[in-house]
Amino acid sequence: MCIRDRFRKYKVDYVKGTASFLSKDALNIKLNEGGQEKIQAKKMLIATGSDVSPLPGEPLKIDEKVVVSSTGALSLKEVPKKMIVIGAGVIGMELGSVYQGLGADVTVVEFQNQIMPFADGEVSKHMLKYFKKEGFNFLTGHKVVGGSVGERSAKVVVEDAKSGKKQELEADIVLVATGRKPYTEGLHADKAGVKLDSHGRVDVNKELMVFSFINN
Repeated sequence: MCIRDRFRKYKVDYVKGTASFLSKDALNIKLNEGGQEKIQAKKMLIATGSDVSPLPGEPLKIDEKVVVSSTGALSLKEVPKKMIVIGAGVIGMELGSVYQGLGADVTVVEFQNQIMPFADGEVSKHMLKYFKKEGFNFLTGHKVVGGSVGERSAKVVVEDAKSGKKQELEADIVLVATGRKPYTEGLHADKAGVKLDSHGRVDVNKELMVFSFINN
């Protein structure tokens, strides 16, 4: 049973569009098919998900053709001969492993001095050893400072964070896997009395309660 069928079964109204708060109990919906609709409710649940974080300064823009996000990487029409993965976190290493296993020559660029930077140091060390054995190429301690995109390939300029030395890499596909950001732009959460932090995340306490409503 798909989600739409479940909505019908449990009598859940499904409105296709983009929502923004008018107040804490009212939303304005910009409908996908055109027009607008106002919805009121006593309780609201913010579950807007996340979007791909672009590279700082956007030296390369994601087009989902040559420069792809994790979403675009799942729908490539063919296995690239060469792939550059920007970001050695969980998503970058997982998708890099998929395409390396299918025969791609994968080079991973990571700004931190270790892969899986949020993992335990010993885990990261062993993972690096494993991936190198599998044939991965790594440039840790490097950042992307420029590049250009063609119809079927891209060039990426990376810079050593310590020495400042630059080098140019080329690949058929560039995967940007530098993390995700909250999808709250245009939500107008402030009109509902909901505060967002500097990263666009809903401001909550340790119990995940929205600060704005704790005493309300």
